[in-house]
Amino acid sequence: MEVSVIRIGNSKGIRLSKTLLDRYNIKDTVDLILEKGQIVLRPSSTPRKGWEKAFKEMNDNGDDRLLFSDVFEDENLEEWK
Repeated sequence: MEVSVIRIGNSKGIRLSKTLLDRYNIKDTVDLILEKGQIVLRPSSTPRKGWEKAFKEMNDNGDDRLLFSDVFEDENLEEWK
């Protein structure tokens, strides 16, 4: 697909159609990757967005304790040395 480079203030940019934005789930930002003489645009993703707040709430509520021990009673830790 060919698109025109347009002036945007003192810079230049490209316009992406609503169809492309919807199809590739592009919202407010994209990741720009320079790769082997090409520019790749990829939708930004934040898979861990909100985790910090959720973990803090878990800690405040005491919900961040282990459900069971991570070392079993009959485990031989010497064999891992």
